[in-house]
Amino acid sequence: TNFTISSPANAVIGRYNLILQVTSGNKIFSRFLGQFVLLFNPWCPGDDVYMVNENERQEYVLNENGIIFVGNAKYMEARGWYYGQFQDNLLNICLTMLDLSLYYRQDPAIDVSRRGDPKYVGRVISSMINGNDNDNGVLLGKWEGSFHSHENPSRWDGSVVILQKWRQDNYKPVQYGQCWVFAGVMCTVLRCLGIPTRLVSNFNSAHDVDRNLSIDKYYDSSGKSLNIGKDSTWDYHVWNESWFIRPDLGASYNGWQVLDATPQEQSK
Repeated sequence: TNFTISSPANAVIGRYNLILQVTSGNKIFSRFLGQFVLLFNPWCPGDDVYMVNENERQEYVLNENGIIFVGNAKYMEARGWYYGQFQDNLLNICLTMLDLSLYYRQDPAIDVSRRGDPKYVGRVISSMINGNDNDNGVLLGKWEGSFHSHENPSRWDGSVVILQKWRQDNYKPVQYGQCWVFAGVMCTVLRCLGIPTRLVSNFNSAHDVDRNLSIDKYYDSSGKSLNIGKDSTWDYHVWNESWFIRPDLGASYNGWQVLDATPQEQSK
């Protein structure tokens, strides 16, 4: 006998146990058939991550290689990056990442019940890519000083080695990452889970700490610069965008959604 199982388009992603239960009279027979993994599905029109264009699905879900732009506005550099989202054991690592998050540790039942929502999963993953929240995050950021005792961020050229090292070191943050490394690894994890994702590079990138939409500099009456504001402009910054609908905000917000795994400030 052949059975077809159809899951709801908004079903929770993750590992499932499949059990066959047969009732005959007052007797019940159960048999464990195995495990399967359910992911977000950009080919399914009912899924929040549905993408109409097949070329875009090939690029933002299935493509294992990409280019990340870094440098500065006058000298942009294109770096190759291997996402490798279909490599051996990577799916297990990505699913384990969800179970290591602070969200899961605080309330496993509520956390798992929300895993059918790409907004929620995107937030959990963005906090887990960096190790700044004491949550077994994947990468520790470092922007100055010496890198000699660990990997210089500029030496990485793909996500697979980083994620495998994180797993081998018993989920201790890998040292070190910077913005393009955080973004490359996050792209791998989200594509692996079925969420269409891309990278965005921005040059002369404003970092506005107090959210007043301006970069503030302070001077005394003689024109001497005062070191009070924490606003800054970076040569460049790299983050991610993921594709899904926003029933919470309305249809005009459907489409590419910004996610940033670089630990600039506390995530919330």
